[in-house]
Amino acid sequence: MKKQSPLCPCGSNKPYTDCCARYVDGKETTPTAEALMRSRYTAYTMLREDYLLATWHPSTRPSALGLAENEATKWLDLDVKRHEQQGTDRAIVEFGARYKVHGRAHRLHEVSRFVREEGLWFYVDGEND
Repeated sequence: MKKQSPLCPCGSNKPYTDCCARYVDGKETTPTAEALMRSRYTAYTMLREDYLLATWHPSTRPSALGLAENEATKWLDLDVKRHEQQGTDRAIVEFGARYKVHGRAHRLHEVSRFVREEGLWFYVDGEND
């Protein structure tokens, strides 16, 4: 009997191997800004700084994220509230995420901006509260 892949952290209720793995592992490019946002959330849960930096637009990309130093952060869940195309190469994704740091619960709410260049989606920035 084949072992089932665990569910993807992005909240799709699909096995990880059938969902964000193909993007995070570089086998496919994300078809939409929402798919990129979900795969980036998944990358945060897996401490995949390489993927996060590669999918961050060069105009706003930090030199490093230091995820290895922040292993105390445990991402709990993701709720995509809306995905809005703004023309063919721009989009916004509004989401909420819950996480814990040293056992203390936190919430992140963000409206993220994405841009597509040469067929690839990139995270640009976001406004959060």
